[in-house]
Amino acid sequence: MTIEFWSLQRLNEMTKKGEGVRLEFKKKANFPDKIAKELVAFANTQGGILLLGVDDDGTVSGTRDIEGEVFVLEQAIDSLIWPRLNYSLQTLKLNEKKGIAVLQVEKGDKLPLQLRDSPDTRAGKVYVRVGEQSLQASKEMREILRRRVKAKDTQFTFGEKERKLMELLESNSAITLTEYAKAANLSNFMASRTLIKLVLSNVVEIQPEEGQDLYFRK
Repeated sequence: MTIEFWSLQRLNEMTKKGEGVRLEFKKKANFPDKIAKELVAFANTQGGILLLGVDDDGTVSGTRDIEGEVFVLEQAIDSLIWPRLNYSLQTLKLNEKKGIAVLQVEKGDKLPLQLRDSPDTRAGKVYVRVGEQSLQASKEMREILRRRVKAKDTQFTFGEKERKLMELLESNSAITLTEYAKAANLSNFMASRTLIKLVLSNVVEIQPEEGQDLYFRK
């Protein structure tokens, strides 16, 4: 991965924009599993930058013992994120006592990355980045991430299920899986398969949400 070198001036300029789809602030690593969740979400979406030692409002105040904070965080990365997270790390000193860490995360090569339930298992949760939030991915989003990595065109036959979905998206700006299944008289399983197929075919777009994902016509 390309390693960038950061200056305090550059960080101050960046933090003025606030958190977003590719930027997250954390003051300390008190809850390293929660920070690991943000990193997983970055890797599953567009990549991103996590600044450790920055207040929620974007103030670059630093944190004491930045090396110790980074040590705790890297332990969480190594033990809780699977597959391996691809990232670079740089620390900057504000003064003798306080510093900042910049973790730059690349989009994952093997998707989806997940946050393990514990270091002893590969079972865990998948997260994606939406705006300034990291949301747990639905099973549809997980399947889309997994199959997109193969970079293979998805072929499909445009039948009654697909026609009904296009009709619904003509009269609605967005639709959920449940709404589609009910309107098309399909099981949730069949509605899910159809939506996944059309997202992978670049006919429909998915927007992850905290409740149910939204689907739009492209």
